[in-house]
Amino acid sequence: MSFKPGANVGPYQVMEQLGQGGMASVYKAYHAALDRYVALKVLHQAFNEDSTFISRFQREARVVARLEHSNIVPVYDYAEHEGRPYLVMKFIEGDTLKARLTQGPLTAAEIEQVVDSVGSALAYAHKQGVLHRDIKPSNVLISTDHVMYLADFGLARIAQDGESTLSADSIMGTPQYISPEQAMGKKDLDNKTDIYSFGVMLYEMVVGRVPFTADTPFSIIHDHIYSPLPLPRAVNPEVPEPVERVLLKSLAKDRLDRYETVEELAHAFKQAWVDSGVPMQGTSVKMRPASLKEPSKAQSVDQAARTEIAKSPAPKRSPTWAWISGGLVVILCCAVGWVAFRNDSRTLFPRRTPVAIATATVAPVATDTAVPTPATVLDESPEITAARAAVQNNPGDPNAHLQLSLALWDDGHKKPSYETLAQAANLAGTNKDFFMTAAQEFKSREAWVPTAGMYLRLAGFGTSENIPPDIQEGLRESVYKATSEEEMPLYVFFERVDAFDLPLGYVVRGRYALYHGAVEDAKLQLANAQAVQSDMYEAFLLKAEIEMQVGSREAAKNLLLSLSSDLGAAPWIRDMATEFLTTIQ
Repeated sequence: MSFKPGANVGPYQVMEQLGQGGMASVYKAYHAALDRYVALKVLHQAFNEDSTFISRFQREARVVARLEHSNIVPVYDYAEHEGRPYLVMKFIEGDTLKARLTQGPLTAAEIEQVVDSVGSALAYAHKQGVLHRDIKPSNVLISTDHVMYLADFGLARIAQDGESTLSADSIMGTPQYISPEQAMGKKDLDNKTDIYSFGVMLYEMVVGRVPFTADTPFSIIHDHIYSPLPLPRAVNPEVPEPVERVLLKSLAKDRLDRYETVEELAHAFKQAWVDSGVPMQGTSVKMRPASLKEPSKAQSVDQAARTEIAKSPAPKRSPTWAWISGGLVVILCCAVGWVAFRNDSRTLFPRRTPVAIATATVAPVATDTAVPTPATVLDESPEITAARAAVQNNPGDPNAHLQLSLALWDDGHKKPSYETLAQAANLAGTNKDFFMTAAQEFKSREAWVPTAGMYLRLAGFGTSENIPPDIQEGLRESVYKATSEEEMPLYVFFERVDAFDLPLGYVVRGRYALYHGAVEDAKLQLANAQAVQSDMYEAFLLKAEIEMQVGSREAAKNLLLSLSSDLGAAPWIRDMATEFLTTIQ
């Protein structure tokens, strides 16, 4: 191991490993020439599989290194060691905001400091054209001298346009804090995605919990995209109405409805705080009295708040923090498999693991692992037990995880199967044979959602012009058939199918609508598909299914007879047409 304690890495001597995630590992090191400690953030070896990564890494590291702000963890240097690229960052002795939140409600001064420090750092970065993409409490560091820093601009920026398996197949963001557009994998992200994530942090601080919680990361992500925001005052009646309005605007599903800038959000939040003049339940915040609305008096309160935080003791790590962190990391690591493509047609089941941070108190290596424990189920079959034992014996073997995923599927445990398959895909990297085997195994079981995920992953290894025909056809069949499953949008995003083939994206939207009670929407999507490509076999098949649904048996029969005998149609389309014919004749 080239970065083991005691090793020399350029001018730095490695002291200890602080933590690791799926994207990077963090080490404390000593720089003798300057007599100071630094944090080395060493990027995962999988980045090196991309031939363009080193040049992109150097270019983006220069951008990040130019972020000079008192509340952003500075990047001092970047280099390579034995083929491993790494960033040299300021070593922050202290804790994270996430750790602080586990200790109890924040004080008024602490909340104000978060708004000022994180807001100022984000606003500055946005003006430099840099997005963070992973705003969350664990990326806010609190030093022992009470300064708050926003960490990990480096990885968020460097992974932005990556082509490597690790970076390109990742959706930056953590389920509880991810924006809807980021969760859907949209490429044209702007400052509004950071505003949403920052809004989630504000919601958590004043309401007492994050907006969306669920048993699985997939459900949380789904809620961010589709579910209405739980009204702050419905969750916590003590939240003042002006504060609620600010939270609702910052967490709007449509980014056009959010605040234009972070400065605007921070100003609105602080003004709502001043206007309310009441305590907020769920925190120890005491809203400033209404009499303090005048600028001069508000400014004096601002100064008092800053003095208060300077006098307060540095937050200490809770004895239970390591246990809580480990549990949360396992949950977050399970999210690696829910969505990604490569280039313009990325697949589901990507890697998404927590990014280690440049601080002396990051989660220990033992709890921040890139290979989460497989989901357990009740009343395991012997096949599941045997497969789980194989995973425990070979935790880094993607094929062992695949066999466990298949065993879980065979025994009727869908969600654990999906999550375990996500881990397998994460470990497989660029192993095309693995993804082909996984696709074929699930296809043989007519498990169309995971089959579609694996074919989309295979499609991501090439461009739209050079994807092998068998992969293209397997993808088209599996995404079409997956639409009959209610959970399909949680694992196979329509936008990802659009990236592969836009008219096909319309068709699968239409079929999903048809199978879930929205016939008119199905017709609209079919019209969209035919407007783009009028001679598409999948569109003809969907039209036949719509005709069957609305009771136009003769029209459906004519379409199905034509499809079943058309040798230009794919075999699976002819087979489906023949099967449908038997139901209406």
